[in-house]
Formats: sequence, C-alpha cells, structure tokens
Amino acid sequence: MSDTFPDGIHEFLGGSEWEGAEIAPLVGDASFRRYFRIHRGDDSAMLMHAPPPREDPAPFLEVAEWLSDHGLRAPRIYSQDAKKGWVLTEDFGDIRVKEWLDDHPGDAHDVYSAAVETLVQLHAEQPGPFPPYDMTTYRREAALFLEWFCPAADLQVDEDGWDLAWRQTLAPLIERQQPGVTVLRDYHAENIMLLEPGKLAGVQGLIDFQDALVGHPAYDLVSLLQDARRDVAPQLEHDMLCRYRAAADPGEHFEEDYVVLGAQRNAKIVGIFTRLAKRDGKARYLDLIPRVWTHLERDLSHAVMAPVAAWFDANIPERIRNVRGDLSAFDHG
Repeated sequence: MSDTFPDGIHEFLGGSEWEGAEIAPLVGDASFRRYFRIHRGDDSAMLMHAPPPREDPAPFLEVAEWLSDHGLRAPRIYSQDAKKGWVLTEDFGDIRVKEWLDDHPGDAHDVYSAAVETLVQLHAEQPGPFPPYDMTTYRREAALFLEWFCPAADLQVDEDGWDLAWRQTLAPLIERQQPGVTVLRDYHAENIMLLEPGKLAGVQGLIDFQDALVGHPAYDLVSLLQDARRDVAPQLEHDMLCRYRAAADPGEHFEEDYVVLGAQRNAKIVGIFTRLAKRDGKARYLDLIPRVWTHLERDLSHAVMAPVAAWFDANIPERIRNVRGDLSAFDHG
C-alpha cells in the first residue's frame, strides 16, 4: 500500500486522531496535486498533497480562511504542514454539480441559480487580500494560446499583433473592474459541491480556489456559464446573467466585459489543455478543446472583440477553426 502513496503521508497523519485510518486515493485534477479520502469508522476527511516546489498549499489555506470568515462555504481545515505540502480538510462528499446535473438535467435552473447567488454573496464583500487580476496577468494567460496551441497546430503567427489586440480590447475592462471583487478563477460545475442535494438552492461548497485574485465580477460567471467540461444551454446562460444583473447591478458595460473575459479565458484554456496533452501526457484534455473553441468563436463574434477577431481571421486558418480545435486533425507530433 505504501508504494501508492507519497512519502510522508503516514508521518503527517501519525499522532493525530486519523492515525491508522483507511486511505483511498482519488482521481487527480490538471495539477500536480493529489487527493485522498481518509476513513475512520463513520467519519471521513480529505487529504491534499501539494508537494513543493511544483505546488504550494499556502494560498489554498489563506483563501479558505478568508472565504470562511466571510460566510462562504470553504472546507474546514483540520491540520496542515504547508512546508511539506500536506493539508487535511473537511470532506464535502462526492456530489459535484457536474455529476448531479448529468443525472438530473431538470435541476439545472435551480442549481445554477444557487451558484450565481453564491457569486452575488461573494461580490458583496470587500475584495480579499489577494493579488490583482491586472493587464499583465490577463496578457500572460492569453499568451498560452500562442505558446502551446499554435505550435501544436504547426502555425507561425503574429505574436506582436496578438498582444496589441488584447491590450486594446482589455484596456477599457481594466478601468471598469476597479475596485474589483474576489475572483476564484476556476468556478465551474466540477468545483462546486452540493452539500444538501435534497435542497438544490441550499449551501454549495467551494473547492479549488487557491489561485484567487482581485478582478472583474464577470470572470467567475464566465467560468461557470462557458464551462469547458459541460454544455450550458444558451437560454440558461442568458437567464443566469440576467439573474446576476438583477441582484448585483454590475453596470452598463457588464455584457461587453463578460464577452471579453469569455474570449480571454477560452483562449487561455485552449492553450492550457494543449499543454496538458503535449507536456504532461494527459491526452483526455484534447477532447474538451472543441467545446472551448466553440465558446471562443461565439465570443469573437461580438463587436467588442473586433481587434482579436481580426487577428484570428488573419492567423488561424479556416481548416483549423472548422474542426473547432480538434488537435488530432492536424497533430504534427
């Protein structure tokens, strides 16, 4: 059994009430983090291993504390050794929004409404003590499309033109996002837990928030409603944006900013998913790219995206855009 676990796992649990507990590995995510469910009788907990230097659990701990202090439902921290990458937390169970809606599609309106209300609650708070989601960060993320997708597609593209187009498109949004809200950055159906599945509008648990920044209120809505991992019906997306607007009154340019952040996030994700396949050998992420590409094309069709859309027209051949990013159609190894 010890061969399947990271070094130090028994030492971390040793001497605590969880010493000798049953340890079950869980399926990992796109990072180098690993997760385990710890059982002791009828009790359970979640164990995260985020080993330095590739991972650092300190931001997770900081954001979890801030969320809990401000009435949001982050998992309780039972114990931690951040220097060695260990964090033992409350177990939120197995019922994520994604799987629940796969089995109960008729519940989508209620479940997404609750998720939007969580964002309304989060955005009503003063932003947390986190770094800013600034122009440099937006540009660096968007550049992942150039760094990973374009080489995989064997494309030589205008990199300076890409950066200029994004600067022009993002500049008005940067001004409007001040003073900002806490942005969880990966708020979607696989990172929202249903803690009371019998009460679909009840409390939802938050996970995978360690990269929180202070940025625009539309960003997490994009993450939720232009989901890379599951389809969200256009009418549902529209209804949820209306619900947020009615509750939060985010300003007259909110829809434009939502589109800009949608394009930025989707371009970034195409790059990240390509990197996961090419660098990390996680080919399953290629299967998600067509959905993300479809989101990206829809965002690019809006007038506010004209500079970036013109770059795509000049640099990305139609043969690639037609397959919506399916790398298997033009993979050069």
